[in-house]
Amino acid sequence: MLNPVKVGILGLGTVGGGTVHVLQKNATEIARRAGRGIIVTHACAKEVNKTHPYNTDEIILTKQLVEVIEHPEVDIIVELLGGTTLAREMTLQAIAHGKHIVTANKALIAQHGNEIFAAAQEKGVMVAFEAAVAGGIPIIKAVREGLAANEIDWIAGIINGTSNFILTEMRDKGSNFADVLAEAQRLGYAERDPTFDIEGIDAAHKLTILASLAFGIPLQFDKVYTEGITQITAEDVQYAEELEYRIKHLGITKRTSQGIEARVHPTLIPKKRLLANVDGVMNAVLVQADALGQSLYYGAGAGALPTGSSIVADLVDVTRTLTTDPGNRVPHLAFQPNALVDVKILPIDEIETSYYLRMSALDKLGVMAQVANILKENKISIEAIIQKEPVTGSEHVPIVMLTHRVLEKQINQAIQTIEQLESITGQVTRIRVEML
Repeated sequence: MLNPVKVGILGLGTVGGGTVHVLQKNATEIARRAGRGIIVTHACAKEVNKTHPYNTDEIILTKQLVEVIEHPEVDIIVELLGGTTLAREMTLQAIAHGKHIVTANKALIAQHGNEIFAAAQEKGVMVAFEAAVAGGIPIIKAVREGLAANEIDWIAGIINGTSNFILTEMRDKGSNFADVLAEAQRLGYAERDPTFDIEGIDAAHKLTILASLAFGIPLQFDKVYTEGITQITAEDVQYAEELEYRIKHLGITKRTSQGIEARVHPTLIPKKRLLANVDGVMNAVLVQADALGQSLYYGAGAGALPTGSSIVADLVDVTRTLTTDPGNRVPHLAFQPNALVDVKILPIDEIETSYYLRMSALDKLGVMAQVANILKENKISIEAIIQKEPVTGSEHVPIVMLTHRVLEKQINQAIQTIEQLESITGQVTRIRVEML
């Protein structure tokens, strides 16, 4: 058997520790699959996270990133620094030194991937990023290789576990958003600053990558429409249930005749759908492809060992191809670099979907007729309506309706006009609906 491949890890935190643990625990099996051993020989860490039972005796530890990147014996660099500034700089430096890269950094790939892949191609090295989307689920490999025969129509995924946990708890316990967020922070599912998760930025990074792999377009994070879950109320969750729907925070990318849709937002989906039943911190990605039809990829979207599992799978992939001619490797973004096409990514007001609308109306005759009239003027037809009893002591009643499919700009116009009615108080809540 060939000499072991030597790996340098930048960052021995939770995921770095999980990666070393998986490599050491399954060393024999991994070597049988890769054709040679894979060992971590160097690591840069401010402090070593030893939550997992792994051994650092054979690892040269340093606090200097460049010592790992420039070490002549290290073949592959695993980048686990987080953020984009230092990570980008170190990744490009490692590529310049002829090192292959494995990363779990979705923000790095979404925002700087085009530049990084171009540099890697020039140097004849690989950049692998399976762990960047949906943690341990091998969704990158599925879309890039397993579905290579297919034209992909759309992808819809629950790709942020924190948001999914919050929406699941709101549904199961009838709690409001703020209380569940505090609980998620207490359990360690949400960061102290949860913005990236609850505002959809993390999911948008991952969706950027999926859209690129699915449709052969350059990575364009800045064009992904992003909306978080902070405005979802316990009432919305309850009304959705009554209408036989569930609210999920989805990343959706679709190919249409007008262009590509790429959007992250709360979405009502029918209760019967598989995605509607993915609960807690789990992730799931649903892919619609022309030859295969629908396929669902479900599993742990975060955590040391699940993410470590994806990183090690990438290390095995890189190891297997170390001896192949760079031109014969699987392309970074599924399509050959010179075959990427820059299709228009549609702005959100040009997408077409159905809508859930909730408003608070004065409890008097004729209000429904006014609202219905405004919708009709904007060519919006209604599929279902729930009118609730007025809350004791209040003159207002909640009205909830589902519309048929319509362009977003039409619904926006209608909402603007409805909000100006004297009989409507406050803003109209709008949540998009997808039948999947």
